Amino acid sequence: MVGHEPLWAWRIARTELEAELPRRWAHTQGVASAAADLADGLGCDRDLLVAAAVLHDVGYAPRLVVTGFHPLDGARFLRDEHQVDARVVRLVANHTFALLEAEERGLRAQLAAEFPALDDELLSDALTYCDMTTTPDGAPTTPPERIGEIVSRYGPDSVVGRFIRRAEPEILAVAGRIERALPDQPR
Repeated sequence: MVGHEPLWAWRIARTELEAELPRRWAHTQGVASAAADLADGLGCDRDLLVAAAVLHDVGYAPRLVVTGFHPLDGARFLRDEHQVDARVVRLVANHTFALLEAEERGLRAQLAAEFPALDDELLSDALTYCDMTTTPDGAPTTPPERIGEIVSRYGPDSVVGRFIRRAEPEILAVAGRIERALPDQPR
C-alpha cells in the first residue's frame, strides 16, 4: 500500500516500476503492505523491512537490467545510484534465496562477494515470506500456490523454474518459522 514509510523507497520503486511494469508494481505494493503488517507482529525493524520490500524487485526495471538477474541488478542500482543503506541493499540482493538462483545463472560468487547475506535471519525470512505470500497482482496467496504459479509462468525447465523448485523446501521452512513467530498463531 503506497504511503507506508519510508517514502524515499516508494519514490525510487514507483519511478522505476509503475509505468514500465505495472504488474510488477502491483506485486511490489502487495509485498510492502504485507511487510508493514508483519513487522509489528514480529517485532523487527519496520522501516528496514518495508524499504527492502518496496525495493526488492526494482532490478526488473528495463533500464536497470545488466545481468538479467534482478536481485543483483537492483542491489547494484540501489548502492551505486542512490547510496541506499547497505542493510536494505543486502536484503534486496539476497531476497527469496537469491543465491540459489544466482547459482543457476553462474552468478553465485559475484552475488556473495558483492552483497553478503545480512546477518538477521528474521528480516531475511520476513522479506521472503512477504514475497512468497503475494501474487504477481499484489493479492495474498500461500507459499505453495505462489511456487506453483511461478513454475507455471516460467516453465519447470527454465532457470527460474529450476531455482524455485530447489528453493521450495527452504521457502516452506521460512513460512513455518514466520507463522510460528507471530503472536496470534498457534505454536
